[in-house]
Amino acid sequence: MTQWERLQQLDTVYSQRAFDLYNRDEFPMEVRHYLAHWIEGQDWERASRDSSQAAFLFQVLLENLDNQFSRFAQEKDSFLLQRNFRRYKQNFQVSVLLLPKLSLYTCLCVCVCLFVCLFKNIIHCFIWQVMEHSIRCLEEQQDEFDFKYQTHLMDCENFLSDISAMLDAADVLRSALIDEELVDWKRRQQKSCIGAPDDTSLEHLEKWFTQIIECMFQLQKFLQKLDELVGKMTYDNDPILVRKPPLKSRVDTLLTHLIKSSFVVETQPSMPQGRGPLVLRTNVQFSVKVRSDSNIIQRITPPMKLFRKFNVLGTLSKALNMAESMNGGMVADFRHLTLKDQKVGGGGKGINDLSLSVTEELHRITFQTQFDYQGLSVPLETSSLPVVVVSNSSQQQSAWASVLWFNMLCSDPKNVKFFETSPAATWPQFGEMLSWQFLSCGKRGLDSDQLETLAIKLFGKQQSYDSCKISWTKFSKENLPDTNFTLWVWLDGILTLVKLYLSDLWSDGSIMGFVSKGKERLLLKKKQNGTFLLRFSESIKDGGITFSWVLENRVWMTIYVKKQKKQTYFFNLTQLKIMFL
Repeated sequence: MTQWERLQQLDTVYSQRAFDLYNRDEFPMEVRHYLAHWIEGQDWERASRDSSQAAFLFQVLLENLDNQFSRFAQEKDSFLLQRNFRRYKQNFQVSVLLLPKLSLYTCLCVCVCLFVCLFKNIIHCFIWQVMEHSIRCLEEQQDEFDFKYQTHLMDCENFLSDISAMLDAADVLRSALIDEELVDWKRRQQKSCIGAPDDTSLEHLEKWFTQIIECMFQLQKFLQKLDELVGKMTYDNDPILVRKPPLKSRVDTLLTHLIKSSFVVETQPSMPQGRGPLVLRTNVQFSVKVRSDSNIIQRITPPMKLFRKFNVLGTLSKALNMAESMNGGMVADFRHLTLKDQKVGGGGKGINDLSLSVTEELHRITFQTQFDYQGLSVPLETSSLPVVVVSNSSQQQSAWASVLWFNMLCSDPKNVKFFETSPAATWPQFGEMLSWQFLSCGKRGLDSDQLETLAIKLFGKQQSYDSCKISWTKFSKENLPDTNFTLWVWLDGILTLVKLYLSDLWSDGSIMGFVSKGKERLLLKKKQNGTFLLRFSESIKDGGITFSWVLENRVWMTIYVKKQKKQTYFFNLTQLKIMFL
């Protein structure tokens, strides 16, 4: 850009001072404008001292005026400029005739030099003006930068604080979900395995786990975006550099805890025709279902952690999927697994090093997999509730007693040595567990009178039975007084009787069940003929029912045992009840 062009960009005050220099005829403004490139390219200061150089420049000036005149002659709209440039040339030439040549040349050069110097001064003023404008702009930019910088810092701090607050809330939810809700669900599942009518649905847990985990992965994306911002630009005391790493660590920790906890055994191991869940038999197929409440898809493998050595046969690796789920969620359903005794040592079977019977040995099936997503890798592991493994059907009764006792008293599924020092059960615990068994077999639990009859049988007449306790040995190993069978054998025989033959009579309340002989006679005494009641026999090992009725003012009794019972017979018994009523 020429100085002349820069002059035109000056403020009005400065540009007017420059234009005033060219209002005289000595050096017209039009000549300065159209010959700006040539004029600014010459050394006029030297020409003012060197006459030969001055004469040369004067001749070149005249030639440039002629050339410019010729250009105007070719333009239709430049008539006035054409006439003016002819006059300017003539004026320069007349000035030469009036003054000595050398003095004119020198005067002209000095004039041009003065004009140029003055112009340079004006340009310098312009430069100062530009610099003043620049410093004002810098000041404004500094203020704007400071404002944006402070705003940026505040926004960063607020954003990071929002993430921290969300993590605080998520941690509270995690604690409530894992430490409370999930623990309650696992305990409900334990109790449901032994007949408790508890809700074991995972629908709500799956929804909560999935939503919190999705939220954590979204926070992880936000933190990754902050990494990108730092990669583009950072500065001293950048809050992102200071606060992001601990936030990322918190996100990863929360995700790890949530994902690990969401991997559970939904359906505990059971055989199709078994005594109940958690009782397995070697060489007989069983099924088990695992589930992830966070909707992850991985392959899982079930190794076993056992006292004795077993080979697990069947499909041992499966993918979590939704196809095998009845109500949504990612599940892996192992339907055809089998346990086989593993030969050890000199060809014998595995030996339990503890002084426990086979039906007191507890084993766990552990499922393992790996979770990999968005750079997060988490090893997952979950285990079934302890199972009892037997080798023949005659052991199932004792095995089911072990399952009942463990799940009634122990909430730690890892405690496979539970029966080394098995605790006693309080009567409220024991009575509730027994009621669940009758509810499972006959759709009706035990009422308070029936429970009191059993409590009197076990502890004698008491003011309160809440502090009374029954040991594992008394439940499953010691014979009842004046019998050759244990309390559990007697109760299990009655449960089998109800399940196979008396389910309808028990569920509708026709069977009084547990009533002592003395109370039975007291109830029937002075009743009219035809009044009767049904109670469970106390002297029959495999389950018997006593039919007592009033006839001719006397109480008559008949005991029926399983060997004599057929389905048609109890149909007639039902008709008898209707007839007497």
